[in-house]
Amino acid sequence: MVSRTKGFYARDYSLWLGWNNMRYIIEAAVLHGRILNRTTIIPTYVYARACEFDVSVCAAYATMVNRGDATGSNEWRQLPIEQQMAWRIPVSLMFNLTHLRERHAVITVSDYLRLHNISVDVETTNGQWDTDLYHRGVDIFSDSPVEPSLYAIKNEWYDAGNVVRVDQLPHSMRERGGWNITHEQVGSAITEETPLSLALHDAMTSGTSVLDWETTLRVVGDDNEVESSSGGGIARILAENGWEVLYTYGGACGSGATKDVTVPIRQAVPRSLLRGLYEDFGFIEQDVLLLNGEVHLFRKPGALRFTTIESRERYTQTVLYDFRLTDNVVELADQLFNRMVEKAGGRMWMAAHMRRGDFARLNWVMEQSFEAHLARVKSHLRDGRDILHSVHRGPLLAYKVPFGQADRSPLLLEPPAVHDKFYIATDERDPTNLAYLRDQGAILITDLLTIDDRRNFGWPLMLTDVLSLVEQATLARAAYFYAHAHSSVAGGVVNLRASYGADPRTALLDT
Repeated sequence: MVSRTKGFYARDYSLWLGWNNMRYIIEAAVLHGRILNRTTIIPTYVYARACEFDVSVCAAYATMVNRGDATGSNEWRQLPIEQQMAWRIPVSLMFNLTHLRERHAVITVSDYLRLHNISVDVETTNGQWDTDLYHRGVDIFSDSPVEPSLYAIKNEWYDAGNVVRVDQLPHSMRERGGWNITHEQVGSAITEETPLSLALHDAMTSGTSVLDWETTLRVVGDDNEVESSSGGGIARILAENGWEVLYTYGGACGSGATKDVTVPIRQAVPRSLLRGLYEDFGFIEQDVLLLNGEVHLFRKPGALRFTTIESRERYTQTVLYDFRLTDNVVELADQLFNRMVEKAGGRMWMAAHMRRGDFARLNWVMEQSFEAHLARVKSHLRDGRDILHSVHRGPLLAYKVPFGQADRSPLLLEPPAVHDKFYIATDERDPTNLAYLRDQGAILITDLLTIDDRRNFGWPLMLTDVLSLVEQATLARAAYFYAHAHSSVAGGVVNLRASYGADPRTALLDT
């Protein structure tokens, strides 16, 4: 697998983040590796943040560490000592790595170290690439030193200032030799100062480098010269005036925090601001190409935009179909789906994600009061019941994703009744609040799981991060789903729903 690629693509991974953040960071890394024809290196392990039982129980199966000590973060220092603990688990527990490797060149850090006869014990605990120890290899046949060469992409090179990072420069720029612009020249290159170009610049919001498509259409349509031009389409018109069309994602409910790939959008950008990942770094010959630092914050899925629809759709396929949950997660979620149908009297059932935990501690929750939060959830589920009655009558819709086909199960089950039970996924652990949920008609994961489920699944189910995967897969099968738009957990559920063929009207991410 490695020999079919140019070399390795490595990242500094922020292992102190939760799994859903790590998931879309890894998704972006795999995209970059494919663009650059390099084998992507991902962390060997991640950290599960909590144990469903006493910490010593999980520590009997997975290595327990202090999160702050392992990752170099002080975020958890003020918490009770047992809440500072985490469990180091193989990344292959979190998604189907075997399936991913059938479509992408991907190895773990420990794989890379073994390939170079370096002890796997030197893998850093915070996910940062060690530019010293990771490059002190030994040839297994001759015992002579082997030092993989390294080229590091400085973090500020990635999309410094108002640069717009794309997968590859558009054809119009390749014809003009636009890739010859140096890092120092980015932003100083002058776009053709036509009347339309100046009008588009004037329409841009201060502090942004791209123009939304609705505004682009309005400005182009208001230009008399453009109105009198013949044929060619808006992409040609933009190109003639020094601008290019980009393809990316709008995010569920317009939120970038979800990192979902279910809302395809277009944007316009001045040609002078574009920087192609392929043009900038595809020529590097060193064995390891390393991206320093983190690039996931305030960026689109994939940490870049695309210059063709085909490239964006290929990434959508990667996220929805190549990154699969493990078989045991899918199988257990299927059983939980059927049990919820039984609890709902054989009808469709609805679900919501109530994120509390660190969100409550950081004042990021929808409602600070637990009772008010649940009341908000139930209000939207009532609206969801009305939507399901409408959906049940057809016709069904599907997300605008590759291979998207509507799931027909809404036609096979009756819509929910007024007093039906509903499913709640939550990280709330206060016994009083959990009892309140059940009194209000909620079903929790622990109400559905059996001893046989735990035995068949195995010890990882004791870890909340793994249990959360099962909950996400279960939420994806709900007839209606409601959650907070600023949660990457919700974004993962929406991606799963799109891959399963859920009707987009049956999910609401609320701000």
